[in-house]
Amino acid sequence: MKKTSTRLADGRELIYYDLRDDTVRDAVDRRPLERTHTTSEIRRDPLLGDQVAIASHRQGRTYHPPADQCPLCPTQGDRLSEIPDSSYDVVVFENRFPSLAGDSGRCEVVCFTSDHDASFASLTEEQARLVLDAWTDRTSELSHLPSVEQVFCFENRGEEIGVTLGHPHGQIYAYPFTTPRTALMLRSLATHKEATGGENLFDAVLARELADERIVLEGEHWVAFVPYAAHWPYEVHLYPKRRVPDLLGLDEGARSEFPQVYLELLRRFDRIFGEGEPPTPYIAAWHQAPFGTLEEFDGVTRDDFALHLELFTIRRTSGKLKFLAGSESGMSVFINDVPPERAAERLREVAS
Repeated sequence: MKKTSTRLADGRELIYYDLRDDTVRDAVDRRPLERTHTTSEIRRDPLLGDQVAIASHRQGRTYHPPADQCPLCPTQGDRLSEIPDSSYDVVVFENRFPSLAGDSGRCEVVCFTSDHDASFASLTEEQARLVLDAWTDRTSELSHLPSVEQVFCFENRGEEIGVTLGHPHGQIYAYPFTTPRTALMLRSLATHKEATGGENLFDAVLARELADERIVLEGEHWVAFVPYAAHWPYEVHLYPKRRVPDLLGLDEGARSEFPQVYLELLRRFDRIFGEGEPPTPYIAAWHQAPFGTLEEFDGVTRDDFALHLELFTIRRTSGKLKFLAGSESGMSVFINDVPPERAAERLREVAS
């Protein structure tokens, strides 16, 4: 992998990740852009104890542009985009309309391919490995920023999820705090560790799932399963079999196998609802240990956390979506219409 860092016309950083070491990236952003100004602010909810990002400048962000005006396609002639070069393998750049900025963290866009009509599932294994390497590199770089405590790599796919740009891409949020969902996991880790005399909760969960009927697919280094208490109609958790706290901890065996396992998982998601259905909308979310102090979680260290990816769709059946209504949105109590065992069975049925 070759990494080339440059700057866009408004000062934002852009990084090319190339498969070939001899690739030259010297194109200049020719757009007449002024420096970006954001109003991102983090406010703490005193009752729930969580944080809310107030980012009014995002109201003006690009919204469903026609394909020939996509800002994530490479620049072609006089059609200028966020990517100055006329081609690319993988590109990461600072979001022009970030939810987090400055002392409030950082937001980046990850373009998986220059092909506007592709998807992550259509990438080659070599391309998917390059995306993994880019995620890993960004996790490392962002973790060293003084304002960053947790790095979250994710992909929103599909208009039903709320995606406003059709080009295959994901995002990276670098938070200045430990996110509420991760804090819940850390508290459960601490409670379980104390109650069992030191047993790791992630290890216990993974051992139980490996012995149960909800395994979707399994390799030498990775295992994918529908969790016992799945929140979503079709939800799969992908774990490396060797516990590591973040993407940086993966060894070469796990890195090499990941593209094969993950691409198969995504392709199965697209086949869940049968032929003729539109692509399955999903969220794919990497969970990594925070880089900040864990003193508030008694006895828990970063190495106790288990890196994993959670993949889920809001489509519950053909033509119907799972909406977060009263119980889910009002009380955070999920009601799942699809038994996890049946979801796992279906995901096994649609294997390549």
